[in-house]
Amino acid sequence: MNDGISKRGGERAVVMVGAVSGLALFGDAMLYVVLPIYWKEAGLDSLWQVGLVLSINRFVRLPLNPLIGWLYNRLPLRAGLYAAVLLAALTTAGYGIWKGFAAWLVLRALWGIAWSLLRIGGYLTVIRYSDRTNRGRLMGRYNGVWRLGSLVGVLFGGILVPAAGLQPVAILFGVLALAGLPLVALYIGRGSADDANPPPKAAGDRTTIRIWTRPVKKIVACGLLMATLHAIFGSALSYLIASKFSQGELILGIVISSTVLAGMLEAIRCLWEPFLGSWFGRLSDGPAGRTPLLLLSAAAAALGFALVPLELPPLAWLLIVLYVKATGTMMTTIVDAMAADVAKSSAVAIMTAYSVATDLGAAVGPVVIYWALGREFGLLPAFLACSGLFLLIGWSYRTEYRMERRGEEWAER
Repeated sequence: MNDGISKRGGERAVVMVGAVSGLALFGDAMLYVVLPIYWKEAGLDSLWQVGLVLSINRFVRLPLNPLIGWLYNRLPLRAGLYAAVLLAALTTAGYGIWKGFAAWLVLRALWGIAWSLLRIGGYLTVIRYSDRTNRGRLMGRYNGVWRLGSLVGVLFGGILVPAAGLQPVAILFGVLALAGLPLVALYIGRGSADDANPPPKAAGDRTTIRIWTRPVKKIVACGLLMATLHAIFGSALSYLIASKFSQGELILGIVISSTVLAGMLEAIRCLWEPFLGSWFGRLSDGPAGRTPLLLLSAAAAALGFALVPLELPPLAWLLIVLYVKATGTMMTTIVDAMAADVAKSSAVAIMTAYSVATDLGAAVGPVVIYWALGREFGLLPAFLACSGLFLLIGWSYRTEYRMERRGEEWAER
């Protein structure tokens, strides 16, 4: 742990960076709820523009993540987070100032840069202020806290925009994002982003060879596949709910529409994330290591994906959806922590590559599932294939599992 910070102080820094990210997310989360309805207030001309505006930030991150990593190699961690907060505040307030398709494309692209700075900066913060005994718990806590920002943006955006309009609410959320600046100043120590994990001193190509070890390549590939599978589930869920609950469904004596139901399910996940993610992370910090929990989460996700497309009673099906979301929390926490474990040779380079992989998976997942839905084989075979891929993730770590049982450190090999 760096900067002479105690474990308690390090945990506070991680939580505060999660809070900074959550504050910056208010405006982004709000748009996914309100823009499909209030797109004319933004100066957009058609719904296809809404889709492009909401997705362009993800595609921008793919080529720009390596640039963000390059910047973190040369800038203090605190400077990168300052820039992220300022960009997030500017873009969020910009939703209330500028109108038109071109202006919103620029704003959303800038938001993509801001989120890359925040996400990679968050990973680096966890690595800086953690060690092998608490990294999983802190990674779970960080992921959970920033997800609460999404919940706040969705709930309050959905309430305030109909009452006050898109422009004033966007400006308000932009101003609130600036609250992240004093949090960064107070809780993030000075020094470069890679201070806690200096790269190998060997020169030339040897440095690259030592950084890109087999465990590093493996966890990056695992992150890509995991993100793709979770994006498939997330993007197909609205389709599944609409088909199963299209006319509203009587659940526990209450008629609930599909849109309300989708929001409730996502809200439940956001609420449990800080606690469940931290708990799973704490388990992975124990003497058994992370690999057994990775195998367990992969097997649990495989079971859930196999059950989701089946015709089941509404309440049973909803419980399965929540179960799958819980396995997503577990697996994301553990894989993120495993990536941080193997990043000790060069935190910036490795976590940047990991971020590129997970962003690519998030972008590819919706394309894959909606391509499958348009084919004759449909939903059930597609989800069974996803179930098999989760099992493949677990199977691929069987060697590491055996090594951990013998007390060997596989991340060093």
